[in-house]
Amino acid sequence: MVIPSTLWLALDYFTYFFSYGIFLPFWSIWLKGEGVDPAMIGLLLGVGLTARFVGSLILTPAVKDPSKLITALRLFAFLSLLFTVAFMMGSHWAWLFFVMTGFNVFFSPMVPLGDSLAGTWQKQFPFDYGKIRVWGSIAFIISSSLLGVLIDAFGHPIILYGLIASTFALFLTSMLRPKVMPQGKVKKAEHSNVSFMKLISDRPVWRFLLCVSLLQGAHAAYYGFSALYWEKAGYDTATIGYLWSLGVVSEVVVFMLSHRLFRRWSARNLLLLSAFAGLLRWGLMGSVTALPALIIVQILHSGTFTVCHLAAMRFISARQEHEIIRLQAVYSALAMGGSIAIMTIVSGWLYEKLPNQESLIFWLMAALTIPAMFIRPQVKPQNS
Repeated sequence: MVIPSTLWLALDYFTYFFSYGIFLPFWSIWLKGEGVDPAMIGLLLGVGLTARFVGSLILTPAVKDPSKLITALRLFAFLSLLFTVAFMMGSHWAWLFFVMTGFNVFFSPMVPLGDSLAGTWQKQFPFDYGKIRVWGSIAFIISSSLLGVLIDAFGHPIILYGLIASTFALFLTSMLRPKVMPQGKVKKAEHSNVSFMKLISDRPVWRFLLCVSLLQGAHAAYYGFSALYWEKAGYDTATIGYLWSLGVVSEVVVFMLSHRLFRRWSARNLLLLSAFAGLLRWGLMGSVTALPALIIVQILHSGTFTVCHLAAMRFISARQEHEIIRLQAVYSALAMGGSIAIMTIVSGWLYEKLPNQESLIFWLMAALTIPAMFIRPQVKPQNS
């Protein structure tokens, strides 16, 4: 079946983030339901995030020919589905380690590859990327809200069944044929093989990477344990799903208004704003669990995640052209994978070792934002 290329891309984003809206908020609840203790949950989630680090750093830049992007996305969708089904085959820790690793290695490169596909198609025909990408955020909102209600009705097994169904939909939609196939030149070696050591020898780059790794790593306790923490505080999973959805809604709003709000902000100042938002958000989350406070906590997601990501995109786009591809991959791997993986493992260990004092893990996340305020890279404002 042949469909418009923009529809193919919108379906890819929608089905991917529908799956992610099930996995990210609720996987700790599924693991707990399978009898896994908090320390092991933290370790398993950390292993998964480490696998995302590897997938983003190695598999994403391995696809150098734009005409192969569709094939790569289909392959990774199929492998993600296989590893999702494999979760049904056992709950022994060794098996879960293997399956978590396989799922995340192949699931994680699909977003940067989808973005690469969008960039390739934008050179072939004009379309509004923002109006396509927003379907991913809409899907996350729908799935995280819906699963919260379904878990209350059917228990934790529905999480895995929902993930299997959504990754199956991801694979099926990827097999549709877009009307315009991607075309373009193969990335030149000298442009894609800037070494990691050469990048971090530049003072602004290593300061940038350290800063964003701290700010994004501070999300670890939230990603891994907020559902369990709020569940213990007495909230049902439907409310937890709505809270997660609220965070993504606030993210979407700020992304849509970003040009108007931050057109004259430098990456350095955006990072400072994100750090202050993080200090407030994680400190508030560690202090109170009243619903009005949690609503504020979730609205602040637009500051802790969105503003930080906008700063990263602004910093990266200002670099020399031959550095951008590798720096994007390193940013995704370190800030969105490696740092969160380490802090998730630490959070899981502390969550188990500090019974009735689990809120301290969020104060630890708040503490990470303080050094980030002082190591921001010195860059010139962009007045575009």
